[in-house]
Amino acid sequence: MSDAPLISVRGEAVLEAEPEIARLSVHVQSQEPDRRTALDRLTERNQQCLDLVKSYGEAVEKLETGGLSITPLLKYRRREGDVRAYRGTVWIKITVSDFAVLGELVTRLGDLERTSVSGPEWELRQGSEVYRRAARQAANEAVDRARGYAEALGARLTGLVELSDEGLGRDTVPGGPVALAAGYGRVAGGGPAEEPEPIDLEPETQIVRATVEARFTATAPDLG
Repeated sequence: MSDAPLISVRGEAVLEAEPEIARLSVHVQSQEPDRRTALDRLTERNQQCLDLVKSYGEAVEKLETGGLSITPLLKYRRREGDVRAYRGTVWIKITVSDFAVLGELVTRLGDLERTSVSGPEWELRQGSEVYRRAARQAANEAVDRARGYAEALGARLTGLVELSDEGLGRDTVPGGPVALAAGYGRVAGGGPAEEPEPIDLEPETQIVRATVEARFTATAPDLG
């Protein structure tokens, strides 16, 4: 094992970046006295929601169905056959890459009958260049810090022993997404309804942190 002096340091980087995508979570519901009618109504409303989202074309990066359920709602006394209604729910997950249409899409979804919307959740893509840039800056910080310590001791770095990545993290702010629940009190008929005004949504700045630990060999220090 080498007897060369070792310098151990930690390098850190904190970057701010604009989000690249926004995620919306939509729940479409129906509630009817019998199971088949509840399922039929749910199918219609689900298709209406999907058609609306698909009309935005490439502005929507991903559209997924997260789950579906048909649940019997029992009366106060739990007896066999004591069902007062059936509730159907579809969970739709939407990823939007064009923020110019986001406010309009959110309000139009919230205006659909028996539909609730939550979001947006602002994010960077999993393979975003921002993460790689943060990792490189953390590594550079480790080298600069080790070099500074070596120079303070009258030595210089001679090699790298180990570089370990403590990982990348993204700060989140709780309570950021908004939730809209709309359409439950609308009355059918009465002529076409006006489109709702788009809501103004400001993208949330993403904070990316990266940390590495490194050990370097150095020349003998000049402690005189």
